[in-house]
Amino acid sequence: MGSVARLKGCLGANVYTEVPDGGWGWVVALAFFFVEVFTYGIIKSFGIFFQDLMIHFNESNSRVSWIISICVFVMTFTAPLSSVSSTRFGHRPVVMVGGALISLGMISSAFVNSVEQMYITVGVVSGLGYCLAFLPTVTILSQYFQKRRSLVTAIASTGECFSVFVFAPAFTALKDYSGWRCCLIVMGVFQSTIILCGALLRPIVIQTKQEVVHKTPIKQIETKYMLDNEQTRTSIDSVDSGVQSLSTSCTNIAGRSKEEEMEMEKKEEETGMLSGASVEKEEPSTPPLRNKLLGFSVLKDCSFICYALFGLFAALGFFAPQLYVIPLSISLGIGKDRAAYMLSAMAVAEIFGRISMGWMLNKKPIRKIYIELICVLLLCLVLVVFPFVCEFWGLMVCCVLYGFMLGTVAASHIPMLAEDDVLGIEKMPSAVGVYIFIQSFAGLAGPPLGGFLVDLTEDYGAAFYSCAAGMGMGALFLALVRPAKTGLCNRRKKQQQSSKAPSCENITEDNKIVVEVPDDFLDVDIVAEDSIFKSKSGDSAARARSI
Repeated sequence: MGSVARLKGCLGANVYTEVPDGGWGWVVALAFFFVEVFTYGIIKSFGIFFQDLMIHFNESNSRVSWIISICVFVMTFTAPLSSVSSTRFGHRPVVMVGGALISLGMISSAFVNSVEQMYITVGVVSGLGYCLAFLPTVTILSQYFQKRRSLVTAIASTGECFSVFVFAPAFTALKDYSGWRCCLIVMGVFQSTIILCGALLRPIVIQTKQEVVHKTPIKQIETKYMLDNEQTRTSIDSVDSGVQSLSTSCTNIAGRSKEEEMEMEKKEEETGMLSGASVEKEEPSTPPLRNKLLGFSVLKDCSFICYALFGLFAALGFFAPQLYVIPLSISLGIGKDRAAYMLSAMAVAEIFGRISMGWMLNKKPIRKIYIELICVLLLCLVLVVFPFVCEFWGLMVCCVLYGFMLGTVAASHIPMLAEDDVLGIEKMPSAVGVYIFIQSFAGLAGPPLGGFLVDLTEDYGAAFYSCAAGMGMGALFLALVRPAKTGLCNRRKKQQQSSKAPSCENITEDNKIVVEVPDDFLDVDIVAEDSIFKSKSGDSAARARSI
């Protein structure tokens, strides 16, 4: 029994009075690192199987490439489902189920007999698992950190870049030694470690100090009330106290009997119990409200709409460059072996870009939304320069710059939802699903759009121009996020506040404020004053008779 209790304590919710910025959050950050390794890292490394699948199933490059396209679309399109499930059942079980689906889909892909079956196993099953595993992990990581949130998230998100370096060469060697089917089984077994990562995601509960202090049992409130009543009654009986309370027993004021006094005490105790119960009921309402299951209500926020449109257009530039940089290099006369270094250079530069972005956002020289805007504009500029390069080293410099700037944007665009300039940490769990859902359409349309323009113009530079155009449109909407938050939203709040009248005051036609006073307070005052007046008038009459 003791071991079971310890296990529950280790896996139960963490309760803090403020955001810890550490503690168990470091374990969650490590779990997020490995989730990145086995989700986005595997997706980026899956291209090592393309040639083998084309030869084995006698399929074209475009049909095989639809495996990853469907996987990415399902992963982003089902993002609201991930948000709903996390809000309803918690982050931990959702991530564990996602890890099981990822492993199941990858292992079952080793036994397929056609590319269409792999559309189901890798595209749908594993794609759904990627969504259930990734989004809840990045969401709960944002809840554990506040001051260091940007830096920790950026460092933990480098897992996908390390995966490209470590697993891509390792799985390539394993594939050449034992075949692609055995390699997929091993990859699926490795991905099952996401289940363990999900088990480490302990929920976090933030309770303010006022909530802890005000949570007083009803019995304590009742006892305190009775003690105060007894002290007040004693102060009235004493002559030298100089204190008179109108809420105590009226034996010294109106001369009531002991039976009436007992009845009054019972009523006072009942009211004390009721008031204590009301305090106990009202206190749980102070914690932050629970997020709705489906966060489409955030679409009423102007700043979120602008930010979602930024994500929609910017996603056009996230996928196509990696697909077309090697064909562009080959079209310029660069050998295949040297062209392969382009992706490696992008991955290395992306690591430094993510870490640099986290450090910069942690220092916060200017508003974080403006830092992200500068990075998006520079990324757009690099995409425009790509088609003008004609040699190996020039293209390598462009790949390094692109990887670095892509790392800065990729490390900040989802955690930016937790900032007050966009939504805030309270609305992030339900809003991140809607944000990724909107991005899914651009992720599905980006690579085919680039391929269509390449076929139409017979120039690979057209794909980079389309990415630059989408990134430029995204920068435009990103620039509107802050004005929408400070302008439109604040005006609405001011109008709502001005329309609400004060609850305890009334304003007359003469612009005079009249304070409402409880009726029972006046009644007690009148009764007390009448009793005192009667007692004084009785004493004066008795003196007159004696004279």
